[in-house]
Amino acid sequence: MKLEPRQVETAGGPSGALGRFLRLIRFSHTIFALPFALGALAVAAHGRLSLRVLLLVLACMVCARTAAMLFNRLVDWSLDQRNPRTASRHFLISKKAAAILLTLSVAGFILAAAFINRLTLVLSPVALAIIFFYSLTKRFTAATHFFLGLALALAPIGAWIAQTGHVDLAPVILAAGVICWVAGFDLIYATQDYDFDRREGIRSLVVKLGIARALRLAQLLHITTLVALIAFGFVAKLGLIYFCAMSLVAVTLVYEHRSARHLDLAGINRAFFQSNAFVSAIFLIAVCLDRLL
Repeated sequence: MKLEPRQVETAGGPSGALGRFLRLIRFSHTIFALPFALGALAVAAHGRLSLRVLLLVLACMVCARTAAMLFNRLVDWSLDQRNPRTASRHFLISKKAAAILLTLSVAGFILAAAFINRLTLVLSPVALAIIFFYSLTKRFTAATHFFLGLALALAPIGAWIAQTGHVDLAPVILAAGVICWVAGFDLIYATQDYDFDRREGIRSLVVKLGIARALRLAQLLHITTLVALIAFGFVAKLGLIYFCAMSLVAVTLVYEHRSARHLDLAGINRAFFQSNAFVSAIFLIAVCLDRLL
């Protein structure tokens, strides 16, 4: 499957230096993890959100994701140049600028974590290590999709700790759901790189299993995601609004897989961005309506 590089990486978005930077770190994809962090925060706070904690959690989320994406771009710099889908990335920013922005993002994340509570400060280097480690996993394991899920799953756990100062069962269940959700949609997205990954010898479950079996695994993972989200609702003692919203999540996941089945560029991007943005948005809206009304 041959894809034109600029169709995916540079289509749309603001122009200028800021626009190039936002496209480099795929800033629009922040919508995937952020709603789960905010949802966990709302549940942990029993609907009584502190503006201070909310702003600090948002700062941590933005800084952590920016740092993770910049680190990924730097370690994969030469690899991205050889991949038709990502070949245009190195035109968006210089390596020196990326390294400087990475350092600033790391400092911003640790500083924001320090202002939340002692545990978030202590765990901040651990969180950074996990999200950076994901970028290296494709070099030695085909399970890289699950490490990406783990990196995003830190968001609800971190938000819960920010509010309560400790970890409970509810955010762990939610994090498990996020891992399966992210791994599932990343498998779908990775089908775009099947030919390139096989040619370059990159470890990938899509290459190892084949596209058809990888998509079936993605379906199984998303079924597990739905089960985890429902379980989270029970453990967190959420109400009818939340559980009714899970039917919308189920319909969206079915639509995602129906779109991905055709394996065309438009279908994959629609499945990857629109569907998953809708899943995370529905989760956040359902939690907020349940907790704040």
